[in-house]
Amino acid sequence: MKASELRQRYIDFFVKNHDHKEVKGASLIPENDPTVLFTTAGMHPLVPFLCGEKHPAGVRLVNSQKCVRTDDIDEVGDTTHLTFFEMMGNWSLGDYFKKESIQMSYEFLTEELGFDPKQIVVSCFEGDADAPCDDEAAATWEELGFRRVKKGEPCEGGLIYFYGKKENWWGPAGQTGPCGPDTEIFYIKDQPKCPGCDEMGPACECGKYVEIWNNVFMEYIKNEDGSFNECDQKNVDTGLGLERVAGLMQNVATPFETDLFVSAIKKIRELGGGNKDEDFLISQRIIADHLRAAVFILGDPFGVAPSNTDQGYVLRRLIRRAIRFGKKMGIEGAFCEEIAKIYIEIYKDVYPELEQFQDKIMAELKKEEEQFSRTLVQGEREFEKMLPNLMKNKEPILPGRLAFKLYDTYGFPIEMTEELAEENGLKVDREGYDKAFEKHQELSRAGAKEKFAGGLADHSEQTTKLHTATHLLHQALRKVLGDHVEQKGSNITVDRLRFDFTHPEKVTREQLDEVEAIVNEQIQKGQTVSCEEMSVEDAKKAGAIGLFESKYGDTVKVYTVRDFSKEICGGPHVENTKDIGSFKIKKEQSSSAGVRRIKAIVSNE
Repeated sequence: MKASELRQRYIDFFVKNHDHKEVKGASLIPENDPTVLFTTAGMHPLVPFLCGEKHPAGVRLVNSQKCVRTDDIDEVGDTTHLTFFEMMGNWSLGDYFKKESIQMSYEFLTEELGFDPKQIVVSCFEGDADAPCDDEAAATWEELGFRRVKKGEPCEGGLIYFYGKKENWWGPAGQTGPCGPDTEIFYIKDQPKCPGCDEMGPACECGKYVEIWNNVFMEYIKNEDGSFNECDQKNVDTGLGLERVAGLMQNVATPFETDLFVSAIKKIRELGGGNKDEDFLISQRIIADHLRAAVFILGDPFGVAPSNTDQGYVLRRLIRRAIRFGKKMGIEGAFCEEIAKIYIEIYKDVYPELEQFQDKIMAELKKEEEQFSRTLVQGEREFEKMLPNLMKNKEPILPGRLAFKLYDTYGFPIEMTEELAEENGLKVDREGYDKAFEKHQELSRAGAKEKFAGGLADHSEQTTKLHTATHLLHQALRKVLGDHVEQKGSNITVDRLRFDFTHPEKVTREQLDEVEAIVNEQIQKGQTVSCEEMSVEDAKKAGAIGLFESKYGDTVKVYTVRDFSKEICGGPHVENTKDIGSFKIKKEQSSSAGVRRIKAIVSNE
């Protein structure tokens, strides 16, 4: 079964058999969520609705969501880790709960996909001081023919295991919020058990047991004092990894052997001379993974360009890491565009934005390859400058701090520094480099923690004001600069709003003053803010602006500030513009080619 068929069968199963509504997947760049750089799970775009807001499409939803996770970027190259992946998911927003969710998942796996029940083992939450054992979920599995594992019993299909929070609990995403137990479904691969399999059960990480589905039951709220209360609205959030299940359906050992990767891997292998040694296999996977992720990030409607900050930094690292492993394989000259074309062809029917933004994708990849080539030349030049003094040392060692300087200042990869050092009879103090790198990461994490203090789905009074101020800013920019102004990104924390928009040149001080005055005029007028639900077609006819190709589905919320602005949005917003206080633009700058960025604040002064 091809991955495209698997994706569609999943959607059709929940839409046709179980009355779900398909909602479009959201952007890879989270809108108004400062806690993450990328959408890392299917639930991220739905957080407001999991917290109680009404979703325009109803209470049963299904989709396939583009996701990017970079925590394990250095692990990519093995047989399991991916940077970009698709997460298929179905949700119940206060509708069905554990029993129906488990029954649907089991039905899809065994009847739609034909999985042998004897190849399935599951786990549930064992209970602790915060919440009891999830006997409700376990009882549902028992009704389906599973039974609770006995102490010392060998791990096999049809058994129910119980684990603590580490394995069978989700959330909250921040310090507080919705959370709850989950039940995980594992497929037992046809390979020998390791010595720990029977003792650990499906939690064993040897590869024998593949987690394919996670059903999260959000029935608790974690409070600031660490206590837990039951939710008023109990939700279900499930996730089924497309690439992982496609691998099982296609009977291959890794995602890189599925139809989503084989064409790209084949081309990479050809460009690298056809070598199939293990080191080259790892390099091929890294290149294939990183360039696929880069294509989706660049081709996103909110797409970013390579840079030295935030999402742009991650994108730059992915592209440059792919180039570096290409050189390691012996690939000569530029090759990123050639691989990117393969992915655009594979995904263009499901994600038409990739074809729509193909010229941009190619241009940015070409530019980054050219720039990285210059970086490598500069790094080698700096290394040559260091060399005479290094050769005078008693011990042939390149200090870690100097190796890190080459990386931090010039972007020169440590692996290339080690190669140059070896060519000149030197060894790199890798331990010293790792310490310097770890210190750099700690500083970055501390900055990120402070920067992202707003928290996931922060619906505080301050962020609500900033949401509405963003709408006023958007319309004021259109009035001052012209109707070509369109939103390209929005990010809100408790401290400020950040708004990216299309405009070909720097906004002058006079224009910014005019925009600021218009926003404050609307605030002082005390305009009422109203919300209507309507179809996308009616919203367009009504003159609403905003990102229609977004997470909201066929029915959208349209927020109107009296006779001033009309925009689609998930909310929340103030009831009257006077609640905002006052508005001040703090900074205007370039975000990327043809896109400007404004940072602004609101206050009660």
